[in-house]
Amino acid sequence: MTHPADIARVFIGCDPNDCDLEQMMVLEYSLRKHASIPVQIEWMQLSRDPASFWFSDGEGEGWTTECWATPFSAFRWGIPAFCNFQGRAFYSDADVLYLSDIAEIWHHPMEEGTAILAAGTGKDLRLGEMLWDCEAGARFLPSLEQLRGDRLGHKKMQQFFEQHPEFVAPLKPEYSNLDGDDLPLESLKALHYSDMGSQFSHRYSLPRLKAENRQHWFDGKIYGHYRDDLRELFEQYYHEALQAGYTLEQYRNVLPYGCFNKQSQEKYDGNPITRKKKPFLQRMLGGLLG
Repeated sequence: MTHPADIARVFIGCDPNDCDLEQMMVLEYSLRKHASIPVQIEWMQLSRDPASFWFSDGEGEGWTTECWATPFSAFRWGIPAFCNFQGRAFYSDADVLYLSDIAEIWHHPMEEGTAILAAGTGKDLRLGEMLWDCEAGARFLPSLEQLRGDRLGHKKMQQFFEQHPEFVAPLKPEYSNLDGDDLPLESLKALHYSDMGSQFSHRYSLPRLKAENRQHWFDGKIYGHYRDDLRELFEQYYHEALQAGYTLEQYRNVLPYGCFNKQSQEKYDGNPITRKKKPFLQRMLGGLLG
């Protein structure tokens, strides 16, 4: 059955062990705060349930995760199959705060018969926010079985679209940016606080997880962010969400996944934007929690 075109199907990649609760809450609140059309969210989380589309037993059945940088890296390539290759679907990393109407992205022009997805372009293809033409994707995507079983599948798909920019309709940096891209706050339509070491949510998630005797999936160094205005924006939306009745508990996984294989981020040094700002990133976790 074809999904109604006026309902935005939003697929969000997130951790299956409750590490991303703060990000999930802020993302959903910000998304719905500005939306003029109905929004339907699918939280993409690793599952040990064989009936789940996101199933992995960690031993070769289902999604193969050991080369992923995050707990959901390759899930974005399975979205068209999840949608039976019909209609549009929007993918978002969990670490995105929306500042504009999702309808603007949902109705983003993609030339029929040419574009497969809309994403951030430039020197590097940005895949943290992607709008799929699911039917068009069917012509080029590997089978779902191949996507799940290929340990290098995520990298291969990224390289495919980097080598075929004609299949990508560009999203402007106002929508698809890395940590603000040095754009003024008032011009941002969405904020992808992408640097895993300086994510604003760490201020809350790391102490919470420590109190629960658990660890965050990101095992690299934690730094303060180079832009205080973006940090303050996250704080504003975090508290707005709580005041609006959102709670962290509503995002907890009833059956946390437990240990899974992925790449270590111990040597992670930031993204191309924050890497340039390295001298400003020497404030460690104590500064974040102050």
